Amino acid sequence: MTGQRRPRREWREAAPAAVPASLAEFVGGHDLVAQYLARKGITSIAGAQRFLSPRKYSPASPEELPDIERAVERLGRAIRDRERILVWGDFDVDGQTSTALLYSALNRRGARVSYHVPNRFSEGHGIHPPTLKRKLDDGVDLLLTCDTGVSAHDAINYAASRAVDTIVTDHHTLPETLPDAVALINPRRLPAGHPLLELPGVGVAYKLIEALNGGDDADRLLDLAALGIVADVMAQVDDTRYLLQRGLERLRENQRLGLKAILERAGIAAAELNESDIGFAIAPRLNALGRLDDANAAVELLTTDDWGRARILANLLEGLNQRRKFLSNQVYESAIAQIEAAPWLLDYAALVLSHDDWHSGVIGIVAGRLVEEFGIPVVLIATPDETGRGSARSVASVDITAALRRAASHLGRYGGHSMAAGLSLPAERVFQFRRALSRAVRESAGDAPMTPMLAIDGYLALADISLGLTADIERLAPFGNGNPPLTLATRNLKLASRRGLGRRGEHLQVEVEDEQGRRQRVIWWRGASADLPRGRFDLAYTLRTSVYKGEREALVEWLDYRPLSGAPIELEREASTYELVDKRQSAEPYADLAKARSRFPGALVWAEMEEIDGAVDRLALRMSETLIVATVPPAAEVWAAALATVNPERLVLFGLRPDAETTRVFLARLAALVKYAVNQRDGAAGLEALAAALGERERSVQVGLQVLRALGKLNYQVHASGEYRMRLADAAPNDQLAALQNRLRLLLQETRAYRNYWLTMKIQE
Repeated sequence: MTGQRRPRREWREAAPAAVPASLAEFVGGHDLVAQYLARKGITSIAGAQRFLSPRKYSPASPEELPDIERAVERLGRAIRDRERILVWGDFDVDGQTSTALLYSALNRRGARVSYHVPNRFSEGHGIHPPTLKRKLDDGVDLLLTCDTGVSAHDAINYAASRAVDTIVTDHHTLPETLPDAVALINPRRLPAGHPLLELPGVGVAYKLIEALNGGDDADRLLDLAALGIVADVMAQVDDTRYLLQRGLERLRENQRLGLKAILERAGIAAAELNESDIGFAIAPRLNALGRLDDANAAVELLTTDDWGRARILANLLEGLNQRRKFLSNQVYESAIAQIEAAPWLLDYAALVLSHDDWHSGVIGIVAGRLVEEFGIPVVLIATPDETGRGSARSVASVDITAALRRAASHLGRYGGHSMAAGLSLPAERVFQFRRALSRAVRESAGDAPMTPMLAIDGYLALADISLGLTADIERLAPFGNGNPPLTLATRNLKLASRRGLGRRGEHLQVEVEDEQGRRQRVIWWRGASADLPRGRFDLAYTLRTSVYKGEREALVEWLDYRPLSGAPIELEREASTYELVDKRQSAEPYADLAKARSRFPGALVWAEMEEIDGAVDRLALRMSETLIVATVPPAAEVWAAALATVNPERLVLFGLRPDAETTRVFLARLAALVKYAVNQRDGAAGLEALAAALGERERSVQVGLQVLRALGKLNYQVHASGEYRMRLADAAPNDQLAALQNRLRLLLQETRAYRNYWLTMKIQE
């Protein structure tokens, strides 16, 4: 997005902290480290030892959690008496790891245990009553929840009516009244300041097993605890930080086969794994299951002892993660296009966008990304039918769930916490909801701009930046919520050069230069579309250890800049983003395609509606150095999402066009896919998968299905996931047919027009 309006943050320099001489001497190294500890209130040697080393920290006893003794007694009896235990989890990573931890630990104790992770779309969060009934009918004596259950009054009462006891382990906000469970273990029942207060669901599960086993053999579960802590963005304080520190040590030993398989596919060296690898590589892969498929497979992956099965499941995750990336990129590009077309949307106090084609499983990811870019609350709404399903993400100064409460007259359902929420509403009420939510946010935050704050921990000269300094600072890791990385700054710099990074140039690598002529390489993630300083400026950044061209270095990551007065300067910049091989006007495209594949044997070939051996459709795109585009993309957002997903250094372009561009051929092909879905997949099909199979836009497929229904050939229901459940019909056409056929014709015309444009447009080189 050219000229993208990013929030200008207000810098606030941290006040110097009084550092006792004994602490400074003990900590050593750069005084930034001791200053950081002192600002956190850690001023003694003993306190610093507890923070820096898990071996110096004394964790709280699990017996301090309310009801844990009752839970241990009931679980112990169930194990002794060979009762059937059902572990009920949740589909996010905290829920997956909680489920895997309890299942594997109880199974190791000889329990008769099974597990269930609900489906995001058909069951939703919590305990789904119809599913619970089916599970109890199959035989359950004890229900054990994890990362859920604290508000499940009806489900727990129903289980009790079936003579099934319930133990709840959860960490979410307490309701006004607690359910009548045999035991309800939730750290929110503890007093403020308690060291167990910030445990995630997996942390509560870990403490239960620790109490059940008397502490024996709990160490083998710490890797799962670390995954859930980072993925759920828990505050890294007290016992939660301790569990993460020890869990990272366990992860680096790489003993769990499922995680070993994930690391193998992700290309991560276990010995150097850190919290960033969890947050940006492992957790997204596991989350892809819950967002797009069935998260029960994640529990199997995290508990299997079969290396072959672990690799199969890791491959499943990899494929879903690629699909998640493409769908997320498509939603992001579509959202940015809406903002570019209607910049007044940013004048509202909350950014509310909707679209027919968005997959509801990924809109929360994109909403969070847009919050980072624009600094205001964001709500993205998928409207595949008359009901819109949305995800909201917020900024620290706005309780988004409270704001939704004020706009509730426009909503069906909503729920969440201060920073994130889910909602549903009639699709035609999006405009009214946008206005109501904006009013609510303004009333909450006031009319003053919601300027994000940026706390500066210290200033450095470029000459101070070194690998030794970075290693010194990283003693404070793991970083995250409750323990953010140090934000450092350097004054009075200018830009010396810039070039695109990340293959398609969405990131920036710049060189900054100080008054003495020293230069420093800096990476600005997703910075290519932002305005760069045109004069002298102060730079805020973080430091971490990285490997660049085979050498370890102190990597400087751009956070923000503060412009100073000064004349604009000319920048050196890299001329090209891609190496381009343009064969779009080839007279012999198939022969030239074969030559290109021979010339670039490792290339990824993207083709839709063309039978090309080894080619993939848009949902199977993955990172590759070379992307061969065989068929013409159907829309700008599909093209942009493909580039963002693959990140190619080299583009080889061809101009093959599908023959399904006429209404008649398109409907015939769509009908064939529908019949296949009915006969082979019980009528289930995703809109995005149908679009990829037809080389079309999702909106065209959606209207095509409506045409088939209006013809009397098809009936279907649209699930919350956007998945269609279809069955064949034989009825008379209805009175909407002509209008729908005309709409489909116009949509296919738009696709043809874009393909014509793409064949001649200038590709950035």
